[in-house]
Amino acid sequence: MSEKQDNRQFTLPIRVYYEDTDAGGVVFYANYLKFFERARTEWLRHLGVNQSELASSDNRIFVVVNTQLNYKKPARLDDMIVIKSKITKVGDASATFVQWAERDAQLLVESTIKICCVNNQTFRPAAIPPSVRTLLISVQD
Repeated sequence: MSEKQDNRQFTLPIRVYYEDTDAGGVVFYANYLKFFERARTEWLRHLGVNQSELASSDNRIFVVVNTQLNYKKPARLDDMIVIKSKITKVGDASATFVQWAERDAQLLVESTIKICCVNNQTFRPAAIPPSVRTLLISVQD
C-alpha cells in the first residue's frame, strides 16, 4: 500500500474516487481530513502500533484536537495523490503532525494536526503509553 519509508516521514498514495469529489468534480475539502487520518493510522501501523490493541490493553485512543489546513490546488477524479506526514512535536499526551497532499510533486493541501491521547472510557487526556511515546519521539522530525 505504501512506498518504501524513511520512518521520519511517511508517504501514503491515494487514488481519488468519485465518492471523494464534489459537484465541481474536485476533492471535497473535508475529505483531505480523511486522507490525513488514514496516513497517520497507516504510519502507526507501519511502526508496529495497533490502535485497536492500544484501546483494549491500555484504554487509550487518539483523538484530533486541532486542525489547520491551507488549500493550494484541487485534486480531481482519478488523480493519484500522495499524503506525506511528519511528526513535529511529541508531548506527554499529545503529538503534532504536519501533513500535506501532493500530485506529481505539486503541493495541493498542507496541514498541521494535533492529536491527543485520551482514556477511552472517560475521554479525558491520558499519557501516551511509554513504548508508543518513545517510538513517536524516535521518528519526530
